[in-house]
Amino acid sequence: QVQLVESGGGLVQPGGSLRLSCAASGKIFRINAMAWYRLAPGKEREPVAVISSGGSTNYPDSVKGRFTISRDSAKNTVYLQMNSLKPEDTAVYYCNADLYTHPAVRNDYWGQGTQVTVSS
Repeated sequence: QVQLVESGGGLVQPGGSLRLSCAASGKIFRINAMAWYRLAPGKEREPVAVISSGGSTNYPDSVKGRFTISRDSAKNTVYLQMNSLKPEDTAVYYCNADLYTHPAVRNDYWGQGTQVTVSS
């Protein structure tokens, strides 16, 4: 009923940039917060950016100043601009949306993930 489709991952050299996109579609009544998480080999999944419905953002220290999350509410789309990428940013990046499919039905949804590899 609800799909989150990510795009924009790939291979980039250290110091480079990438922009990820995630479009939500389907039976959506209202989207609350949207976020990006990442999962690297041997590590636990961690949040890298969150944006509220009002546009407030939050980042962990590991990406603060380098990553920027934004959203286009009219398109149900969230973006992650990643600059000054480091090898330790290599991971599968997942989009997450906290949304209502009905005024009284609220759930968490995840995208399929997109690989980001930072290597020379």
